Amino acid sequence: MFTGLSLAYWVHTWKPFLFQFNDSIGVRFYGLAYVLGFVGAGWLFHRYAIARRSLLPSEKIGDFMIALVLGVMIGGRLGSFLLYHPEELWQNPLNFFRVWEGGMASHGGFVGVTVACIIFARRQKIPFFHLADLIASASSLGLLLGRIANFINGELWGKVTTVPWAVIFPQSPEPLMPRHPSQLYEAGLEGALLLAYMQWRFWRSDIVRLQPGRLCGEFLIGYAIVRAIGERFREPDADLIWGLSRGTFYSIFLLIAGIALIISSQRAKLPVQANSSPESH
Repeated sequence: MFTGLSLAYWVHTWKPFLFQFNDSIGVRFYGLAYVLGFVGAGWLFHRYAIARRSLLPSEKIGDFMIALVLGVMIGGRLGSFLLYHPEELWQNPLNFFRVWEGGMASHGGFVGVTVACIIFARRQKIPFFHLADLIASASSLGLLLGRIANFINGELWGKVTTVPWAVIFPQSPEPLMPRHPSQLYEAGLEGALLLAYMQWRFWRSDIVRLQPGRLCGEFLIGYAIVRAIGERFREPDADLIWGLSRGTFYSIFLLIAGIALIISSQRAKLPVQANSSPESH
């Protein structure tokens, strides 16, 4: 039941379905975001191969994408339970397979993608850090679309606020109050901003060949920073850890990993057969 607040602020009434067949089955925006994110990443990898800036040949991109899909879905799903709601997994393990109900963790997805990338790199004999750089250059596209889908779903809402652009989310706790549309903040920071930076670094520098792993390190550091900023506006969806939201706490490990990658990349050089001139694109 809405009060006079609904006259001053926009009330979120969007549905999570693009097309709906019954109460629980249909084409969800969240699922569509994942599909478009993977398709977009595959398109970027294909462009890299054509421009001879990648060791991943076009004929292997399909296999690589399958590995990434499995890594994201298994890691993200498992991370959602283990990092935020472990008791649910212990009490009813079958809930893991109820993917239509949502529940994905970006930090868990990072771990899953890392494992998938290691396995693929060994089998295809392509340097792991090179593949990690390729993934880092495209990951923010999926984050952008995923956060927009979070907003459409009316989930992961922000903290209570009185800013003019605040939104009332009917699924938020009673009494309903205007909240930050933190999903859109995160879409802009984790998605659009990082994607623009990653693409600029990939095409306008020779970093992928000269310092394999550095681009991935920069992505992890950048993500940790913007995630911590976004968490300042987001309502915590689990208990705090040492006074920090879980999203911020887990990002500390990404920050450390990113710094380690940048340090190790100083001693590496990849003999890419690509045209390494940054002015060529």
